[in-house]
Amino acid sequence: MKCPKCNSEKTIRNGRRRGKQCYKCRDCGRQFVESPIERSYPPEVRQLCLKMYLNGMGLRGIERVTEIHHTTVMNWIKEAGLNLPDTPEESEIPEITEIDELQTFIGSKKNKLWIWTVVNHWKPGIILWTIGDQLRWCAPRNRSSNSFQIIWSIIKCWHSFWYVTDGWKVYPGFIEPEDHLVCKTYMTRVEGENTRLRHYLARLHRKTLCYSKSLEMLKYSIRLLLHYLKFKTISAVA
Repeated sequence: MKCPKCNSEKTIRNGRRRGKQCYKCRDCGRQFVESPIERSYPPEVRQLCLKMYLNGMGLRGIERVTEIHHTTVMNWIKEAGLNLPDTPEESEIPEITEIDELQTFIGSKKNKLWIWTVVNHWKPGIILWTIGDQLRWCAPRNRSSNSFQIIWSIIKCWHSFWYVTDGWKVYPGFIEPEDHLVCKTYMTRVEGENTRLRHYLARLHRKTLCYSKSLEMLKYSIRLLLHYLKFKTISAVA
């Protein structure tokens, strides 16, 4: 009997479980049974859990409702979001670009970070985003150039008529005054998109028990949500 993990033949019998002989590998310590039955959930169940996740339910909440372990749902989210682009393709270059920041945290409220979002003033949907550096024990002023420079290197090539922001101090260092419109009332599109992110992802809710424990899961979640909001389906990625 070979070990399924390391292919070693140095295995010993290790009792019985549910009528099947169990084995243990002496080399890697893996325990396994003879002729295991592979169990998998049907695609419809995966789809349902992902849709629940993308409509504001947390992983533990999905587990309580479906009785599917939250780590299983988490793995489905990773698989679905791994190969997705950050945003669906957008062919139209915006004439007016709105830019804003969305604050969240990883693991602890002391570990603050910012999601920078960019939208076309005339069309729904986030067309560009990035997550700023994870900041620990830092003042808000550090919501700064290193993070924004990633986005600016792309949007400056659009040569939009205006770049609309809330006037945060980092923007004048990149945007020319004649192209920069500081107007909170003109940012309804980007603020609405940020609100949708908070509404649809439990990990971004305000005053919630749900939160992100890893940067990777936050990225996969945003990718998957933007795909879902644009195409109204996850069948192509689940």
